[in-house]
Amino acid sequence: MRIYRQIYKKIKKYDHIFIAHHIGPDPDALGSSFGLKDIIKNTFPKKNVYVVGSSASKFRYLGVPDHVDETLFSSSLLIVLDTPDLKRVDGVSPSGFKDTIKIDHHPFIEKFCNLEYIDDTASSASQLVMELTKHTRLKMTKIASMCLFTGLVADTERFLYDYTTPKTFELVADMIKETNLKFTDLYLPMYLRPLKDIRFKGYIMANMTITDNGFAYLKIPDEILTEYDVDAATAGNLINDFNYINEVIAWGFFSSDKVNNNIRGSIRSRGPIINEVLTPYGGGGHALAAGVKAPNFEIVDEIIKDLDKACAKYKEENMKVSEE
Repeated sequence: MRIYRQIYKKIKKYDHIFIAHHIGPDPDALGSSFGLKDIIKNTFPKKNVYVVGSSASKFRYLGVPDHVDETLFSSSLLIVLDTPDLKRVDGVSPSGFKDTIKIDHHPFIEKFCNLEYIDDTASSASQLVMELTKHTRLKMTKIASMCLFTGLVADTERFLYDYTTPKTFELVADMIKETNLKFTDLYLPMYLRPLKDIRFKGYIMANMTITDNGFAYLKIPDEILTEYDVDAATAGNLINDFNYINEVIAWGFFSSDKVNNNIRGSIRSRGPIINEVLTPYGGGGHALAAGVKAPNFEIVDEIIKDLDKACAKYKEENMKVSEE
């Protein structure tokens, strides 16, 4: 594809390259960022490559963001990964760079980079970095393969989601062969959790509300987070564990986030389209996996009502199909 050549030429051109991802980074944002950094450094050892933005304590083993000299921005290339809209870019403003590239697998929201590679049929940003590497002279590394495998597995929930395609398996298989990656060793650090998180999961299971339309939700105030000694991101980290409840077709957890003075919502679905519901509230993501930040629990109540309506609509439409 022409887009691969265009991206490669820009990477080859610049001596200083910065890599950014979205705020509140997940394993795919981090894995694709640190994976691409190592790939570029392996291909062009003399280049200076930096990952900017925040990290996540659980996934610090993937890499730690660099301390950077902002005076370099105006003469450098910025590559933004796993981020569909400008307001979610973490740590830097694309407008401050000489050149910019976006590589993303979310549905298109807005253009904010000079060159944009968007494929919303891809499983993850990590998959797109694998594709870019395979189709250019960029050279894969063992470290990069560990990062990219972690990001892809996290975003597909171990290849369970329907945007896992034959191409996904082919790319992963090729990468494993090329780097001799011991991929089974990567699952333990991904899924190992402290006992307090498991106890908090028990609280969620015991206290979540399930509507007649099949939407499950829980509003989690700061005092509960304090009681269980967890942070606002913990519920979101546990969200995929609730995928197999027979009476539930969509579910969301809304946690008080005192640090950012808002309510952090993580929502998943087995059918109803949820990202469109969250867009008016400044949220978004994928059709069946999305998030939102609300200013207060009153707005959360409105979001819950709209998500419940989406579940009702989905059940009604599917009931009609089954009757036909």
